[in-house]
Amino acid sequence: MKVKTILVSQPEPKVENSPYFELSQRYKVKIDFRPFIHVEGVPAKEVRQQKIDLSAFTAIILTSKNAIDHFFRVAEEMRYKVPEDLKYFCQTEATALYLQKYVVYRKRKIYVGQKDFKDLAPLFKKYKDETFLLPASDQLNADIPPTLNALNLKWTPGTFFRTAMSDLSDLADVYYDVLAFFSPTGIKSLFKNFPDFKQNNTRIAVFGTTTQKEALENGLRVDIMAPSPETPSMTMALEKYIKEVNK
Repeated sequence: MKVKTILVSQPEPKVENSPYFELSQRYKVKIDFRPFIHVEGVPAKEVRQQKIDLSAFTAIILTSKNAIDHFFRVAEEMRYKVPEDLKYFCQTEATALYLQKYVVYRKRKIYVGQKDFKDLAPLFKKYKDETFLLPASDQLNADIPPTLNALNLKWTPGTFFRTAMSDLSDLADVYYDVLAFFSPTGIKSLFKNFPDFKQNNTRIAVFGTTTQKEALENGLRVDIMAPSPETPSMTMALEKYIKEVNK
């Protein structure tokens, strides 16, 4: 069956040259965007209840833009002035550059990984005497604790924000040829909103093995999978599938 409509379970890209827009134009496919999940900040009071004293830390581990936003939000709510000599360990360059929203980049001690969390290990070893805070969501990546514990670091995780499922009730009577998911929580949101969801002819696209696992455990048939050596991005995986079925 041909693909004419796709729902991407993420916010609409803000850049004009997004590959999704190019895909839509090239194959005359309608692509809509709707986040199936959203982030909610944890109030400073709840962070204090986790026995977290921001002044006790000499370094911050930042794995996402959300972690940055909510660390500085909590600091402001606590009326804590973030010291200029605080060290920032950022998982990716994009995360590090986002810090410019809150600090004068060139005047801060910022250390940057490559891509995966484990890429930060050499930097952690170099600064093993620091006291690290990891502001994160309530769904901490499973790879992080063992990586930090193996290095014998003094580190404390803190839940600064939560991943919540969005209300999708307005989509109840809307049909799409393809639904694209990027996290296990996105799949959970689908079934929370639509407990009786039947896949039928809907194609399911997933990004990542954990998302794939969640889809399969919920009885879904995964038709489009990314990343792969041939299709490292979701848009490339969608394009490959559309080429095959829209002949």
